[in-house]
Amino acid sequence: MKEKVTIKIPKELYEKLKEIIDGTGFSSVTEFIIFTMRLIASGGKIDKRAKFAKKEIREIKKRLKELGYL
Repeated sequence: MKEKVTIKIPKELYEKLKEIIDGTGFSSVTEFIIFTMRLIASGGKIDKRAKFAKKEIREIKKRLKELGYL
């Protein structure tokens, strides 16, 4: 068994994720978060020099809100 660590998220976010995964096949919020983080991590490293324009940040936040993540 691989060593694990605990990551804390706001309870409100946990409850929202619990609603989002209902009926999706994910057995828990933890399973969904691990899946999501692996998906993000598979993209490689984040270019620290990359800068988002304020408009891009607004659009990303808007989309995340529409998806129920914010």
